[in-house]
Amino acid sequence: MTSPRIHFVASPSDNGQAALAEMTRRYGQSELAGAEVIVAIGGDGFMLRTLHRLTGARLPVYGMKTGNVGFLMNRYEPHGLLERLASAEEVGLHPLKMIVETESGDTSEALAINEVSLLRQTNQAAHIRIAVNDTVKVEELVCDGVLVSTAAGSTAYNFSVRGPILPLGTDALALTPISPFRPRRWRGAVLPASAHVTFDVLDPLKRSVSATADAYEVRNVVRVQVHEERGVTLRMLFDEEHSLEERILNEQFL
Repeated sequence: MTSPRIHFVASPSDNGQAALAEMTRRYGQSELAGAEVIVAIGGDGFMLRTLHRLTGARLPVYGMKTGNVGFLMNRYEPHGLLERLASAEEVGLHPLKMIVETESGDTSEALAINEVSLLRQTNQAAHIRIAVNDTVKVEELVCDGVLVSTAAGSTAYNFSVRGPILPLGTDALALTPISPFRPRRWRGAVLPASAHVTFDVLDPLKRSVSATADAYEVRNVVRVQVHEERGVTLRMLFDEEHSLEERILNEQFL
């Protein structure tokens, strides 16, 4: 079988580096500029960092699990990689774009593959107004925080705070409060993927809030806007017998 030009990357852990040495010995190492596929070796955290770091490469990424968590990964096995790559199923994911304004007047942007989350910075509960497509839907949410999640990220932080799991292909986002106090009965919403969500922090000097796009954090925010970035497509490869769609489906029965 003709070998595609593979660029291997790995987590700095001992297991990751040992696997990297084995895989490059077997299959060689292509420079990123000339590669046809990226193989990322590690856990879910490393996969997210790889997708963020190599977004501009626009190459498919095949993950191999050596870490503790591997929802976004395939099993690590040094044999038969070429056959697995040839039969892998590709999933295209659109990240969320976060646009943040801070108390100082600064603005910044970041992409999130899993979720954008707002969290209180002190012991004071956050007070947040939520608008969807410029229409206020929650006048004042008193909470520890709130998040917007993609379907791929819905089984992560979103699910741990009792948000819904979104199967791939539903073309939807999850809007989920974190430890809400008021309104008591509001448990979040499922939004169309085309939705634009705006969070305004009420009383930000007393009740300071941070915003995070995956691992990228901005503190002391006053407004956060979130929408799906359709202009960016992240290409992920999964073994056909254990696709990402199947994993998301199975999570609902655990």
